[in-house]
Amino acid sequence: MKELKIYSGHIRNWKELCIALGVDNELPREKREEEIILKAYEKWGGEMGLHIHGMFSFAIFDSEDSSLFCMRDPFGTKPFYYYETEDGKMLVGTTIREIMEQEGFCKELNQKMLQIYLTMTYTTGEETFFKGVKKLLPGRFLVKRNGKTEIKRYWKPEFRPDNSKTLEEWADELHSTLKSVMQEVKEDGEYVESFLSGGVDSSYVLALSDATACNSCGYNDERLDESHLAEKTAEILDRKFNRCLIEPEDYFAAVPYVMYNMEQPLGDASAVAFALGCIATAKNTKICYSGEGADEFFGGYNMYRNAERYGDNLKTFYVGNTNIMKEEEKQKILKKYYDGFLPIDLVESIYAENEGLDPLSKMSDVDIQVWLEGDIYLNVDKMSRAAGLEVRMPLTDLRIFDIASRIPSKFKVNEEQNKVVLRTAAAKVLPEEIAFRKKLGFVVPIRMWMADSRYNKDVIAKFNSESAEKFFNVDEINAIFEEYIGGNSDNWRKVWTIYTFLVWYEEYFVKR
Repeated sequence: MKELKIYSGHIRNWKELCIALGVDNELPREKREEEIILKAYEKWGGEMGLHIHGMFSFAIFDSEDSSLFCMRDPFGTKPFYYYETEDGKMLVGTTIREIMEQEGFCKELNQKMLQIYLTMTYTTGEETFFKGVKKLLPGRFLVKRNGKTEIKRYWKPEFRPDNSKTLEEWADELHSTLKSVMQEVKEDGEYVESFLSGGVDSSYVLALSDATACNSCGYNDERLDESHLAEKTAEILDRKFNRCLIEPEDYFAAVPYVMYNMEQPLGDASAVAFALGCIATAKNTKICYSGEGADEFFGGYNMYRNAERYGDNLKTFYVGNTNIMKEEEKQKILKKYYDGFLPIDLVESIYAENEGLDPLSKMSDVDIQVWLEGDIYLNVDKMSRAAGLEVRMPLTDLRIFDIASRIPSKFKVNEEQNKVVLRTAAAKVLPEEIAFRKKLGFVVPIRMWMADSRYNKDVIAKFNSESAEKFFNVDEINAIFEEYIGGNSDNWRKVWTIYTFLVWYEEYFVKR
């Protein structure tokens, strides 16, 4: 007998799967998705992840041979963790805390991950900050049978540029496909709102949705507040606009909440703003759309314009979207430095896979497998779940990526613009000034706030704490902080990355 032990996710193409698998489509969502997963496993086994569109991670226990089958969706939108106890028992969970609560778990810090974190501001690869707790990586399934653990890969990003189509033809294909996906991401009777920034991705999703309201975060500093752009978009699309005003006091007060619910430290300053946005949005709805995936699939980041200049040199330094500290600096500030444990080594296998591709495709491949999983999707899952909100990301879909993987790089990034195909598609339902608006990113005024003595008291306290003494040469990290206060604002990311680790460490290893 097969039993679904744990599951987190949302299945988009449930109607066609109900027909293919003989599942009653009148079942409540929870029971229906359970039946789909169990029957898909019986029919397709390890390839079932190619047939299910949406987000998912789960574990199936088969009592006939006492085996455990675990799977994570192709892009890693839903986390999955596993841990083997001393007596060989496998503990699994869609959160780390689920594993920590089970018998046989021993909590130990995996200190060497700090070395990776200080460069990347998140964790990548299988290992986590908890010794022995591993991530099942995206597009993989795990089988535990007869005391043996085997992990296989059922999907990986592959780029196959097709030069036979025009820009307009690509835009038409993307637009028609996204319209089809949008029909699946919401069920009859569900009330869904949408996150909205000033950018094209969330605006495009909103325009194609039937969401009657949208939500944005804003600040009192107009120089860094793009919520006014979002509000104009909402007016044009005739949707109700909700603005979550984030004050610096609220932002800093939320950091421990964020690090605890994130379960591992995350040095992305936008995560705190997103957490506050999720809490505010959850007061109005339990389901919300968001636009993640478009930048990595379609060439959205400004740094992608340098791809050709980087050329084959990428594999010597490009580890993903962030690269905060060099090895020399880490050697200086860390009390324990692990020789031969380098971030670039963690992406070596990705570069081996994409040998022969153009530089932009290589950068996208790294970001899809590393940055999206380690930062973006982790943040969305953990912060929405903590707030009691379910975030659905229509642009993160195998059918959307299939199109992106075939679009030549010249139609993704050019000298004037990024995400060219996506913007051209979006212009079918949005005014050109929105569809082709310059990318701003999710801006947080932390660069200024953290230099303000009204708000940085806890940062100073953490930098001089017993926890800091345990891991860092305190004089060195304080020198980085003082240089930042003295006017080197580029240091803010280093300060924030160290600070978030210390907050996280105290949440999990001092307070508890």
